[in-house]
Amino acid sequence: MTMMMFSHCRLQRVWPSAVACFVLATLVLLRVANSDDSAKPLLSFGEKPVKIVCLGDSVTGVYYHTGGRRAYPEMLEIAIKLAVPKANVTVINAGISGHTTQNGLDRLDRDVLSKKPDLVTVSFGLNDMTRIPEDQFRKNLETIVARCREAKADVVLCTPNAVINTGGRPTEKLERYCEVIRATARDLKLAVCDQYRAGDAQRTKDAWGWRLTLSDEIHPNMDGHKLMAEELCHTITGKSASLKAVEPPSPVLAKTLDLVKKSKPIRVLAMPPFDTLIGPALKRQHPNAVVEVTAWTTEGKTLAQLEIAAQQTVRAMKPDLVVLAVPRSATADSDEQFVKSYSWVMNWSLSFGHAEWDCFVVHPSVAAAGAPASRDDLVRPLVRAQHLSLVDRAVGDAASAEDLLAKWLAQQR
Repeated sequence: MTMMMFSHCRLQRVWPSAVACFVLATLVLLRVANSDDSAKPLLSFGEKPVKIVCLGDSVTGVYYHTGGRRAYPEMLEIAIKLAVPKANVTVINAGISGHTTQNGLDRLDRDVLSKKPDLVTVSFGLNDMTRIPEDQFRKNLETIVARCREAKADVVLCTPNAVINTGGRPTEKLERYCEVIRATARDLKLAVCDQYRAGDAQRTKDAWGWRLTLSDEIHPNMDGHKLMAEELCHTITGKSASLKAVEPPSPVLAKTLDLVKKSKPIRVLAMPPFDTLIGPALKRQHPNAVVEVTAWTTEGKTLAQLEIAAQQTVRAMKPDLVVLAVPRSATADSDEQFVKSYSWVMNWSLSFGHAEWDCFVVHPSVAAAGAPASRDDLVRPLVRAQHLSLVDRAVGDAASAEDLLAKWLAQQR
């Protein structure tokens, strides 16, 4: 590392002397050593059960941004078990949309301390910055910490995730609230999981890759939540774990299969041509299934228009199953607009909180075999990041859309 720093100084002409470069290299080495020291585990993991409660807002809670079934607390439990295989750990999600530190205080006994946690992670700021002054924000954090400590629970303070700069939540103001969290952690001698800096570092390194970890301007999708869980896992255990390979929960069609077993009608909202294919395909797997399909018209629609239709239609209908098959003809003016609108088509196609109905996505190549369109490759990471399942066409597969759908459904048990 010292040799690298000397080379960097010569090339960049940052400092004029080799001595200065040596000092810089030494500081870097000390920083690495200190970061390793600070990565000591906060809890002892073994046969003894360990309970962690994650207190926070909508980024903590389970909402449509991550497919409506898990968020970073649930992924944290998986990450800890990967990092420390012997860990007997349970992570409880205590996140509620729109909440501030004041709301967290108001429900601390009910949602956190009553669970008798060994560790509490506290993640607020995105809503506080819009309605809680900085001094009160700090006081609330201090009170939460004091009450957790009184209950013999350790605490980790978390900064919010990095966000897209908007008038409602300007980055400059968010950074001030993050600094309040860091200062509080320093003064109270607490561990801090700096999600903001981790996200901001990723944004600096790969702005587009970072953008694809967001469901909207402020909420991460599941890819973003996986990164947050990995970061928090490292803070708690001192060890790294990768969640990239973690697939959506199974079964994908939980409600649909439950209705089949109960011989109840399945109400489906489906985009063409799957509005005509989904009924027969379901009945092929489940001959006694009763399927009622409503067609979701896509012909002549832009992607932005489908986004509006999703907002107006799906949650009002509350179907049992949504089949999203956005066609290649649903255009967008830019990759950014495509990502924004496609993400919101998925967002609006899910219930607000925990999943109340099933939803899966069909890649445009399934209905339109042939040369790929320019944004075909964007669909796959967007669907994966939403933690939804995708019916896809493998390269060279000439099967019909009907057969590809039937093959995928046969795998859903």
